[in-house]
Amino acid sequence: MAEGFTLFLLSGMLMWGLLLHTVSQHGANVYKPRKKTNFIIILADDIGWGDLDANQPEEKANNTPYLNLLAEQGQRLTDFHSPASTCSPSRAAILTGRYGLRNGVTHNFAVGSVAGLPLSEVTLPQLLQKVGYYTAMIGKWHLGHNGPYAPTNRGFDYYLGIPYSNDMGCTDFPGYNLPQCPACDSSGPQVIRLKRSVHGGCYSKVGLPLIENSSIVEQPLDLWTLTEQYKSTATRIIRNARERGQPYLLYIALAHMHVPLAPPLPPEVSAAGRRPDDVYTASLREMDSLVGAVKSASDDTDKDNTLIWFTGDNGPWEQKCQFAGSVGPFMGKWQTSRGGGSAKQTTWEGGQRVPTVAYWPGRIPANTSSSSLLSGMDIFPTLLSLAGVTPPSDRRYDGIDATNILLHGDQTGHEFLFHPNSGAAGTFGDLQTVRTGKHKAFYITGAAEACGGATGRQQLHDPPLIFDLERDEAEETPLEVETPEYQTVVEKITRRRETLLWDIATDKSVSTADYSTDSSAAPCCDPQQAVCRCHKQH
Repeated sequence: MAEGFTLFLLSGMLMWGLLLHTVSQHGANVYKPRKKTNFIIILADDIGWGDLDANQPEEKANNTPYLNLLAEQGQRLTDFHSPASTCSPSRAAILTGRYGLRNGVTHNFAVGSVAGLPLSEVTLPQLLQKVGYYTAMIGKWHLGHNGPYAPTNRGFDYYLGIPYSNDMGCTDFPGYNLPQCPACDSSGPQVIRLKRSVHGGCYSKVGLPLIENSSIVEQPLDLWTLTEQYKSTATRIIRNARERGQPYLLYIALAHMHVPLAPPLPPEVSAAGRRPDDVYTASLREMDSLVGAVKSASDDTDKDNTLIWFTGDNGPWEQKCQFAGSVGPFMGKWQTSRGGGSAKQTTWEGGQRVPTVAYWPGRIPANTSSSSLLSGMDIFPTLLSLAGVTPPSDRRYDGIDATNILLHGDQTGHEFLFHPNSGAAGTFGDLQTVRTGKHKAFYITGAAEACGGATGRQQLHDPPLIFDLERDEAEETPLEVETPEYQTVVEKITRRRETLLWDIATDKSVSTADYSTDSSAAPCCDPQQAVCRCHKQH
């Protein structure tokens, strides 16, 4: 009897053990974490919403074939906005998920800036680096180039690029500009001067540097070889990461459209033979070819596990006339009819709304579009969410997690999205324009330069101008103040604006950027040489 009971007990224990093993194995399959997603962010400088062919198919242009393919195989985000309409503030907000009034970066840093993005700010690459990501950046940084402010001290394992805009230093063969900048002055060693020359926005005494990690490898750099250098570096990073089996973040910031870098003409064709309107188009195609090379390398290595997110840092630099991009239908006619610009540096749609495409085979539905109201600040929380990373809880964020919009067709974006002053009328960083649904309210307008030099006078609006973008995407005719529609919207916007301003005023995590400059802070490879000239192997 006892032996029978013992056998029964042992048999039961064996069966229970097998059951537990089966459940454990099943649980391992169910809860086994996915391979970490690779992220590629491509940020294009000064690109217009209308520069992406896929946004204006009726134009039948063929300037962005690789971006068109990205859109065809991914998702266009048609109501996506830069966090600011100029360089440094936009980049800071993308990497921190916070408005400039929180992260401290409200306007651009200079060649002689001693600091940059405040060290109290936590960046996207820093957080991904902590969970095993290899992080690399290629291109324009513009968030501080000295010591602890440089890219490799802000979360990037590797960096190759220009510390600021590609017109903030001279080169031997300058890019196209208006007015055209002269080549470097090579008359001999001179004291570094940080002021722009009489040529209007041009530098002649400090060469534009190419930096790898923390070293200047070429000064002045050759603008015309940058695309190929960036291509080869990007594809190498992607392939090496795959060989190591390590997830990666690759952030590529392209300045092709800031001062157009049209590919060199064949020797038999003189530069004078190139029509000005061909320059921007050729530069756009050159940038697009780099996007194609990155997509191809990604597809060949880890296609189903890589999210590529293309967007712009702000709209076209309108004062550059024929060397500026297309805002598409977002003309800002209320402003342009009164003089002044309505693109870069402004909060009109032409300055804020940027071409954006997200591509992730098998995860993001192909050939789709979303009109959700989104911002470059949303990249920060979205990528962290996809990587399974919780952002630090000691600060407040302004971006939203757009995962469900990208992957599941959710159309819920920002209920309210604020646009800061970026160099036009008003004070840097002030949240002076508000989007909510189809409506947009302006509290201040004017003072941005248009092609030809007109700026339009600064105007305060109390009550605010409010436009219905569904009926009036050109922002030409504001709603009448007396209408019930206006009254409903203005009450809602006013309440939300006051709440946000109070939230920022009481936010203990607000940072303050140091914008002081010093000539010794300018990157200089060899002070004994004219324009700091040097060339090293890299």
